[in-house]
Formats: sequence, C-alpha cells, structure tokens
Amino acid sequence: MEENMIREDHGNLLRAEVDALVNTVNTVGVMGKGIALQFKRAYPEMFRAYERAAKSGELQLGEMFVWETGVLDGPRLVINFPTKGHWRSPSRIADIENGLRDLVDVIERYQVRSIAVPPLGCGHGGLNWDEVAPLIWRALGPISDTVDVLVYPPDGAPPAADMIDRTPRPRMSSARAAVVKLLRAYENSSLRGTTPIEVQKLAYFLQLAGENLRLDFTKGAYGPYADSLRKTLREIEGHFITGFGDGSAKVLEAEPLYVIEQAADQADAILADDSTTAERVDRVIALTEGFTSMYGLELLATAHWAATHCDPPTQAEITRVVQSWNERKSRIFTPEHIGAALAQLDEQGWLSVS
Repeated sequence: MEENMIREDHGNLLRAEVDALVNTVNTVGVMGKGIALQFKRAYPEMFRAYERAAKSGELQLGEMFVWETGVLDGPRLVINFPTKGHWRSPSRIADIENGLRDLVDVIERYQVRSIAVPPLGCGHGGLNWDEVAPLIWRALGPISDTVDVLVYPPDGAPPAADMIDRTPRPRMSSARAAVVKLLRAYENSSLRGTTPIEVQKLAYFLQLAGENLRLDFTKGAYGPYADSLRKTLREIEGHFITGFGDGSAKVLEAEPLYVIEQAADQADAILADDSTTAERVDRVIALTEGFTSMYGLELLATAHWAATHCDPPTQAEITRVVQSWNERKSRIFTPEHIGAALAQLDEQGWLSVS
C-alpha cells in the first residue's frame, strides 16, 4: 500500500497483506459459520485461545480480543471483534459502535499500520450493511491518515479453493472412509463432482444399505437430511474433500465436492479387507444409474422416504406425499418422474410398491 487511506476491497479478507485482520465473533466461544469458521481453520491456535477466553468470561461485547500470530511474514494480529453475545442472537448496532471505539484504541496501542475489516454484524448477525458501513468509516476515517484500512462489504464467502486451512488432519474413521469411498465411486460414475444435496442422499442410501454411519436423517426441504453429516463435511474439508468451503453457500448454488486423491487412497487402504462396505457402495451406485444428478438423487431419496412413511405405500399415496412435501417438490416432481423413481427403487430391491 503506497498511501494511507480507508477504502473498500473485495475477495478473501484472510489473504489481505495487512498488519491486522479483524474477525467477527460471539462471546460464547463458537466459530461455526461464515468468516469466523474461516478464521478458525486458518488460525487453529487462535481459536483455542478464544475458546479459553470465552469459557473464563473474558469476552465482552464492545471489547476486542487480540491474538498475536507470532509470524514475521503475514498478519501479526488477529483482532476478534464481538458482534453478538450468543451465536444464535442477532447483532446490535450499539455493540458495533462500542466495539469500533475499542478497535481504534487497539489499533493505536499495537501500532497497527494496516488492517482488514469485515462487514461487522452483517451476514449471520442480520445487520444492514448500509447502516454499518457509515459507522466503520466514521470511526476509522480519522486514523486513516496513518493507517491503511481495507473494508470488505458482504460479498459472501470466497471460493473453497481460496480458503486457508491450517487445521490438523482429522482421523479417517471407518465411517468416514466409507463415505469417501462412496463419493469417489459416484464421481467416477457421474464424471463430475458431488453437490452437497447429492452427498446427503448418497449417505442416506449407504446407511440404509447397512453401513453404520450414525446419521440421524429427518425430513428436510430437499429430502432426507442429516445435520451431523454437514458438520462432518465441514471437518473433513481441505483434508479428505475439497469444494465444501465453510458450508455457507446456498444449497442450490453450492460448489461440487471432490475427493482428494490421497484421501481416496487412504479410504481404500482402511477398507481393503472390508468387502461388505464395498458391496454396499456398489449397491448404492447401481441405484443411482440413470439418476446421477442433484434432481435425480433428491427424487430417489424423497420417494423412498415417502414410501416408508406412508400407509398404505401405494404409488398414488407416495406421489401425494411427495407432492405435498413442499411447494418446490410439487412443482418439479411430476407423477411420471416419481413413478420412475419408485420403479428404480423396486427393481434394485430397496422397497416394494403396490
């Protein structure tokens, strides 16, 4: 940066070449979504320090929690800015205003010469950027003659491939190995990556086939859904799979996931003597033949769920249940397509429809 100023920037805030990065946090020690999750992955030790501070009651609205990175090349500070109390709570303008005053004090105390600031309290916090942006400019404008300030508007998460991940590699359990093996087999079958919706449906059928994935599927907007699977994808992102990112993308706009080659080899090694899991994977892949798409797998899984949750399980009753699931399904799933899905499920031995 050649001259001191305050200006808007775009892209991945964590890759900004600045003295200090600002992270938005709650005061209860959870970094589960959005930019906070990106910081957690990029700075695992910072997260542990933040978590300890939350447990000891050190984190307060209006007060920054500063963590020194200890590196010479790159940001030397992560400034955790509390924008809400509980992670479920909405952010409040008053807490942003109070926090900005403390942020200015921290900038001066640590002699920060450049800083990157996210859209404080927007996104999951629910605040309007048109209200928050003027507060940031008003608070940081007076020091911008000596400090370079980059302000990032709410553009959404950066591409998954651009996210920084320094978290330890998680353990490849037998359940994770089974999911990885299934995703790689589906990649080979469909000749493309796997969307999050497809991952959910593939895991649904793998568990039905007998694999102990310990997933609790419920009736979701897009068919059978297990929230714990989404959490697993978040944990293995960057280690076993790539493309999930921080999981904040809208369901129908999410990037496809791809299995990392090393993870595929590790899964194969773990399951080398487990012919039963291989047979279950093959059975699921056989079921998806002719349905290898987000639409197709959602249709198959929804039809199966409806068939096992209605009485009597006739084609007419299953069709009624599917089309009354929600407005979207009633619009896109025709009786003919539902019939084709039921025929596939019947032919492949997943259910019997009268």
